[in-house]
Amino acid sequence: MELASLHTQVRNCTSCELSKTRQQAVPGEGPADAAIMFIGEAPGKREDETGAPFVGAAGRLLNRLLAQAGIDRDEVFITSILKCRPPGNRNPRPEEIAACSEHLQAQITAINPRVICPLGNFALKALVGSEYSITESRGKPLLRHGRIYLPMFHPAAALYNRSLRETMEADMRLLKRFADEMSI
Repeated sequence: MELASLHTQVRNCTSCELSKTRQQAVPGEGPADAAIMFIGEAPGKREDETGAPFVGAAGRLLNRLLAQAGIDRDEVFITSILKCRPPGNRNPRPEEIAACSEHLQAQITAINPRVICPLGNFALKALVGSEYSITESRGKPLLRHGRIYLPMFHPAAALYNRSLRETMEADMRLLKRFADEMSI
C-alpha cells in the first residue's frame, strides 16, 4: 500500500477509543524508502497538537542523539506503535496496541527498512515479543523476519534519568556503524 494512502487511513481511523480523545492521529514521517525506522510508544501532547512524531522534549533529545551520531533525521522514518495519544500520556493498553498493529505492520511493509529501532519497552514487546525487556535488550541487535531490530531506551526515559544519555549515545553510535557497514 502506498504510504500516503496508509497515512490517510491512520488519520481517519476509529478502530479504538483513542480516536475519540485525540486532536489528531500521528501516522509518522520520513522517506518512504527509509533504511532505518524508529518506533516509539505513542504520541504525546505536542505530537497530538501538531500531527508530527517526536516533536516534544523527547523528540528534541532524539534529534540531538541523531545529530551527534551523524544520522540525518530526514533520512529515517519515525513513528509509534500507537498513532493516537492516550489520555494523560498513560501507558498503551493491549487493545489499543492491537488496534494500531495493522497500521504499523503496513508501514513496515511499505517502507521495508533494513533496521528497526524499537524505542522503549512497549515498542520492543509489541515488535519482537513480550518476553523481551528493554533493559536487557537495548543495544543488542536481534534478527527477526529478515531484518535487524536494535532496541534502544525511549528518549523520554533519558529526560527523567539523565544517566541513560550516555547509553543512548552509545546505542546511536552503534546504529550509525550498522548503517555505514550496510551502506545505508
